Amino acid sequence: MILGRPTKSRRRPRLPVQERTSPSPAWSDKRLVWACLRGDDQAWSALIDKYKNLIYSVPIKYGASPEDAADVFQGVCLELFSELPHLREIAALRSWLITVAARKYFHLMRSQRKRAGAEAETDNKVVLPVLVEELEGEQMIREAVERLPSRCREMIRLLFYEHPALPYSQVAERLGLATGSIGFIRRRCLQRLQQILEESGF
Repeated sequence: MILGRPTKSRRRPRLPVQERTSPSPAWSDKRLVWACLRGDDQAWSALIDKYKNLIYSVPIKYGASPEDAADVFQGVCLELFSELPHLREIAALRSWLITVAARKYFHLMRSQRKRAGAEAETDNKVVLPVLVEELEGEQMIREAVERLPSRCREMIRLLFYEHPALPYSQVAERLGLATGSIGFIRRRCLQRLQQILEESGF
């Protein structure tokens, strides 16, 4: 019996990186929005996860209760879902979300005053530019943290987002590191965070 030459196995074509990875909050707004418009449910979840803190922070800045902030959040998500195909400037998504969240909060407050029989305010409140700048800055920091390596990302959260702040010993225990190494790694992580922020135009 004559054996033929072994046939070469056909390799499957490699997909581009962006097609092989699942959507995440670390993706750019443009990439997430395009994926959402293609019907990608994971992209929608990632987009909301990326901006949930920003949306919540708007009514909280105005003194809203957690319940009212949750109502505003739901309203903004619904409007974003319906308006997503019509957004003209995806690069301005952050400021658009801030404006919509503020408008939803003001409307909610007027409705609550009317139901309570109180006189509604006649002046139209506007979102102060300084507030928009502050909220956008906070969002840029959140996005920069998401771009850090996983260990740095977790360390930043443990050191700066926990209330009350955790001592180095607890941070080291949670990360499985030596307590004496926390200070050095912290400096390296903050340097990387600063670099990402500078690249983003912060």
